[in-house]
Amino acid sequence: MGGKSSAPQVVLADDNSPTPSLPPSTSDDPTTSTASQQTTSTEPSAQLRPSDRTENLATDRTSNPSSSVQNENAAPVHTNQLQLPQGTQSSRRRRREASPANSREAQDRPSFDSLGPQGETTDEPLPKRRRRDHMMRLEGDNSNTNGGPRPFTNGSAADNLTSKSLNGLSKAVPAVNGSETINGHAKKTDAESSAYFGHDREEVSRLLIQALSDLGYSSSADALVQESGYDLESPTVAAFRNAVLQGEWADAELLLFGDRDGSEDEGTGKNNGQGLVLAEGAQKNDMRFWLRQQKFLELLEARDTGRALMVLRTELTPVYQNVHKLHFLSSLIMCPSTEELMIKAEWDGAHGQSRHILLSELSKCLSPSLMVPEHRLAVLLDQVKQSRIANCLYHNTEVSSSLYSDHRCDRENFPLEVAAELHQHTSEIWFIAFSHDGTRLVSCGAEGTALIWDMQTLQVIHTLSHTLPEHTQGVCFASWSPDDSMLITCSMDRYARLWDTETGQILRQLSRFEEPVSSCAWAPDGQSFVTGCLYKERNLCQWNLNGEMVYDWGRPHRIQAIALSNDGSLLVATDTENHLHVYNFTTRELEYEMDFKVRLTSVSFTKDSNYILISKIDGEIRLFSIENRKSIRTFAGQKPGKFVIRSVFGGADESFVISGSDDGYVFIWHKENGSIVEKLEGHRPGCCNSVSWNPKNPRMFATAGDDQRVRIWCNQTASAPVLHRRHRSTLSGPGPV
Repeated sequence: MGGKSSAPQVVLADDNSPTPSLPPSTSDDPTTSTASQQTTSTEPSAQLRPSDRTENLATDRTSNPSSSVQNENAAPVHTNQLQLPQGTQSSRRRRREASPANSREAQDRPSFDSLGPQGETTDEPLPKRRRRDHMMRLEGDNSNTNGGPRPFTNGSAADNLTSKSLNGLSKAVPAVNGSETINGHAKKTDAESSAYFGHDREEVSRLLIQALSDLGYSSSADALVQESGYDLESPTVAAFRNAVLQGEWADAELLLFGDRDGSEDEGTGKNNGQGLVLAEGAQKNDMRFWLRQQKFLELLEARDTGRALMVLRTELTPVYQNVHKLHFLSSLIMCPSTEELMIKAEWDGAHGQSRHILLSELSKCLSPSLMVPEHRLAVLLDQVKQSRIANCLYHNTEVSSSLYSDHRCDRENFPLEVAAELHQHTSEIWFIAFSHDGTRLVSCGAEGTALIWDMQTLQVIHTLSHTLPEHTQGVCFASWSPDDSMLITCSMDRYARLWDTETGQILRQLSRFEEPVSSCAWAPDGQSFVTGCLYKERNLCQWNLNGEMVYDWGRPHRIQAIALSNDGSLLVATDTENHLHVYNFTTRELEYEMDFKVRLTSVSFTKDSNYILISKIDGEIRLFSIENRKSIRTFAGQKPGKFVIRSVFGGADESFVISGSDDGYVFIWHKENGSIVEKLEGHRPGCCNSVSWNPKNPRMFATAGDDQRVRIWCNQTASAPVLHRRHRSTLSGPGPV
């Protein structure tokens, strides 16, 4: 410096470098080529209504977009003076921009003119020049820039000489060669930049803001917004939410999709129309249809039939090709009253919950980082609980686990002890089933009788005899009505009988079948039932309570087992030729059938009607998806045999699969992972034919076998009172296990 006639030229990397020219956005000029657009990570400010924003965009087109380059004597140019485009909505929320107070303080700072005369400088040493490529991103900041030269937040940049502040109260710190504030964000402290125990700090903050709002702690949520610097939603998303809830449909579509079609980006998650960023696979036409359908229904509600018809013709029809749906909407125009409209459309009107439901469905199509899914923290906590339960081998309670401690269930609480043995039968027991309320148990078998047990006293309250003078045949199946007031029994004597469970009296006896009646199932309304028979005629029939046939499916199959879904939508039947048949119970049409290559012995539905449990003669049990028509899980370990062995779901929330086996063991598997929980010596050395888990007491199940006994299994705590009740009854003592 000393001997030279001129002072070295000082260039600040951020403040004195040429500002890149920012091209107009696609929304400014629809004719602009997509390939020439510079994509940025900016989020457009949506504090203006879309109509105002469009008007401003038109004004921007007359502005000079060229960048300004400062010389060393020029006054510093603040980035908030740049004419910024309405950038593409970022899929990631960024820090809130600095307050205006900081910008004013920054303007009071010395400019480049404060440098001394030639060969002299101010008292402070000049910082070293830094490479420009290091200035493009905050240290530790891995956020994407979407290819843009300088990412900004919410479509505006903070003053480069202004530090990040909260509420505009903190004072600005001196800039160091432009590195303290980059891309409109102040340099984070180590605490701010660090992850929250391996989790993204911004994501955690936004989830907490949402959770506090869900809990009703609005002031706390606002305080967290101010302290963290993160908003739950961008102004654009907030404007979109408000537009949907206020019924401003044109504004909602403009905010959602921008001002051009962008159909070429269908399903990609991109939105080059400069609207909100969509989730991967989101279908724009579906979203448009939902919005316009709500608009159509609200016009009908307001009895504005003319405008509603125009919406149907010009807005709904072009974006939706489902003719059946469009015909249904057109039929709503003929509804004589608003009440009939709501009933027929299953819609509660503009002032009900319909707009909130619409917003909820639309939010699922937006990028999750843009619009946080509803109640996200609660959903994550529930997933944690479900994961704990899935990994807990002995979890068998419906009580929700605590978040304060790790989850663990003790084996001692699982029903592994024989609390009682019931000895009333004199021959093999083929089937048992608890009533829906868990207070009674039916057992039946080879001797031709069905016994109903009271689970409080452990005594037989009714004996339902199938013994006829000319022969004695066994009872192979029984089914409780939905309200437990009636019971159907299926017998080898080729009859099915309907009983009153309160009196033990027979109500109906169906006309004699050609072969034994193998199984039966009740319709959910309790007004009819279905029987399965091992003959090719009347093999699958529906009956009313008067014993009259309602419908005969008429397919030539010998039915082994049947089951009806709890929602009454599906009827499943297995035949003796290894096939599974799935019928629509409402239309009575065959949905599909499958060949399992081996004989199927039993079938049962889950409570949610989505899955069935299939037992096979080779000892394998499968969990099968009705909708996907695929095997989900296999439960193995049983000895293959030649007898009918039945398996069922059981435990709290149907968490287990339980089955007997040909060698007398009782197997319990975990439904979620297929692992064997326990293998119990149930009825050795003969067969364990049937099992039933108490639907109201997850700590109790029953087993039955060829040893003529019904065993009641409980955990250690419940065993003592059951044993006490047994000793007070007339039953004999427990036999060997």
